[in-house]
Amino acid sequence: MPVAALRWAAAIVIAVAVAAAYRGTLAGPLIYDDHVWITRNPSVRRLWPIGGVLSPPAGSPVRGRPVLSLSLALNHAVSGDGAWSYHLANLGIHILAALALFGIATRTLAWRPGPFPSERDRVLAAFAVALLWALHPLQTESVTYVSQRSESLMGLLYLMTLYCFIRGVQSPRPGAWHVLSVSACLLGMATKEVMVTAPLVVLAYDRTFVSTGFREALRLRWRLYLGLASTWLVLGWLAAGLGGRGVGLGLGFTWWAYGLSECWAVAHYLLLSVWPHPLVFDYGTSLVGSVGAALPWALVLAAIALAAAAAFLRRTFAGFAGVWFLAILAPASGVVPVAFQPMAEHRMYLPLAAVAALVVAGAWAWLGRRSLAPLLAAALALGILTGLRNGDYRSEAAIWGDTVARRPSNPRARMALGEALAREGRHAGAAEQFCAAVRLDPGSLEAHRELGLALFHMGRAGDALEEYRGVLPPTSDSAPLHYDTALALDGLGRIPEAIAEYTLAMRLDPDDADARIGLGSALTRAGRAGEARVQFEAAPALRPGSSEARDGLGRLGAPPAAR
Repeated sequence: MPVAALRWAAAIVIAVAVAAAYRGTLAGPLIYDDHVWITRNPSVRRLWPIGGVLSPPAGSPVRGRPVLSLSLALNHAVSGDGAWSYHLANLGIHILAALALFGIATRTLAWRPGPFPSERDRVLAAFAVALLWALHPLQTESVTYVSQRSESLMGLLYLMTLYCFIRGVQSPRPGAWHVLSVSACLLGMATKEVMVTAPLVVLAYDRTFVSTGFREALRLRWRLYLGLASTWLVLGWLAAGLGGRGVGLGLGFTWWAYGLSECWAVAHYLLLSVWPHPLVFDYGTSLVGSVGAALPWALVLAAIALAAAAAFLRRTFAGFAGVWFLAILAPASGVVPVAFQPMAEHRMYLPLAAVAALVVAGAWAWLGRRSLAPLLAAALALGILTGLRNGDYRSEAAIWGDTVARRPSNPRARMALGEALAREGRHAGAAEQFCAAVRLDPGSLEAHRELGLALFHMGRAGDALEEYRGVLPPTSDSAPLHYDTALALDGLGRIPEAIAEYTLAMRLDPDDADARIGLGSALTRAGRAGEARVQFEAAPALRPGSSEARDGLGRLGAPPAAR
């Protein structure tokens, strides 16, 4: 087969293999943060005016990420809250990223032929790199979990920045390719902040494979690097106020505690790259507590960094792979702490490419083209594992159940599983999870509240009331807890006390339609029809089309003046 045809065949196989591995995701639901990012995010629920999509208000989860926001808004225009179009877009992004990596690998091996003497060898090796990377189950969080489109879309743009740079260097007319490289970098900066390292990684690539050193790279292509560097200005403007996303110091932990934890996290990422089990959707917020516990992992990471630096100084393929791995992980795993998620598998989306490339290079150096068969067998096995992992995303209860099994001491996972079970009407199972969350985090009002609600739905209003009373001081300003207390009192027939709690909840949150409807129902049972009517009539303004308010008015009958 001619080499050109081999390239096309390899690209088609990559696309088909990725689609096969992720075929089950199109029927998957939106889960967890997807509801915050999509179903409860007004910024992505319409395409016009475009300013609202590209510059959402403070507090929006997509603020500072206009390209991501636009992509979600486009999906919403297609399928509303239906998850299929979001999953299809995520799959398409991942396929394009795999093809971009295939192109980068093919052209990079031309700079450093090494154990790849022929162009056919280089295409086959690049094919193996892209396939191992794309089918690895460590990628499922970035592809299957819609909210992590921020990672995969940024990853695609990161790869395109480097790919267009390479094409420009290899082209007799590089201008257009370099404009595309800067454009991809700019779009990446407007997608996720990890893109910050892209200009430096392109420069490192130039120094390793193209130029004789940094000075020559900057001298020959200073316009390109000026353009790439200028995208940092856009990122700085967009990233203002990142603390609102739980990012940065001063959020309840110290820099050294976070750094110790990240030593373990990065070492664990490497272990998962080689042996992807068990995968965990949410590792929780706990940090490594002592220097002793983190020291072995810190030594491992230091050894990797020193080896990468030494190899990079010698301008080797392995040196650039080490720079790629460490530079892309650095923003979230060291430079800018992520308070509520010190470890997350989606951060390996791009760094995994370095691991895949080193595995293929090592195998080819040892066995030559004979290594292709075991590499493809490994890719097939990884694809099967990816398909199995995607099965855990079939429902919120399934993914959180798996997470709790892997991390039983994670209160956030316990809460999320309990909420998923409660939505399915499995209140006994939900109560069990909320009990565990309360044990793990006794100060969490939300955990106590959800436990009380589960008990109430199980017909144990007295136990629910006891749960609320244990955490609800008379001066509490928690409208939801006062509302839930009112529900429990109402269920116990203690109507006057319920009316007082409904009234307090409504005073704390005048826009709460549930509190108004509950107060109207309690007033009706207390024989205070006039006051009840006022509440039922006010509720539709807060919740248009409220059937509960309409039914309440129906029970009261026509107002006296109309009789």
